[in-house]
Amino acid sequence: MPNNALSLESWRVLRIQGEFVEAIDTLCKLPPAVTVFGSARLAENSPYYQSAVECGKLLVDSGFAVITGGGPGIMEAANRGAYEADGVSVGLNISLPLEQDANPFQTLELDFRYFFIRKVMFVKYARGFVIYPGGFGTLDEFFESLTLIQTLKIQPFPVVLVGRDFWGSLIDWMKAKLADEFETIGPDDLDLFSLVDTPEEAVKIISDHYTGRKKVGENLPRFETDEDEPTGEGTRLGIPSKRHPRK
Repeated sequence: MPNNALSLESWRVLRIQGEFVEAIDTLCKLPPAVTVFGSARLAENSPYYQSAVECGKLLVDSGFAVITGGGPGIMEAANRGAYEADGVSVGLNISLPLEQDANPFQTLELDFRYFFIRKVMFVKYARGFVIYPGGFGTLDEFFESLTLIQTLKIQPFPVVLVGRDFWGSLIDWMKAKLADEFETIGPDDLDLFSLVDTPEEAVKIISDHYTGRKKVGENLPRFETDEDEPTGEGTRLGIPSKRHPRK
């Protein structure tokens, strides 16, 4: 690699750092927030769009800010519900090769160059996820949240899927293949998320967890350092990996 290319590579680290700093400096001032995910392709005439509008409104009425990816479809709907309820409506927009149209219902918006920084912010400032039908990106956020909770890297929070007609087959496959046949997850891992049909049910699960009425993940093991040594990064310290002698 030419020297000038190496120089640009190292300077990229500062650009990444700057994007993290701007995002953290902005979002650390948020009230308790919930991130809503879903397809950019579901139009206003979709029942799920209308459901997400109501979800955004109910979240604001329950004292939460609403975070989305800032785009159209379900993201727009959740932002719209929060905006029309006079709440905090956050859009974490992303620069894409095919331009993303930022929806007009954002009271606070950030633009990201890097997907991985944006994904950290979705989790770091959320007290729960509400996940509507979507594509690869939505599935990515769903499974990432389960991975972080399962591996104890974040404190458990509610992950709520909306729409049994969309999610039911996937969950059946997860139970049949991942849990039962191949045992690549444990049976209890299927309890790390909830499946509902209405925004009212979704918001109740999140509100009950936040107020302590019904906590999710109560049966997960805890690290002794959880309360004594908070990391400040939205993750748990954990135990360093063991080093074994080379054979």
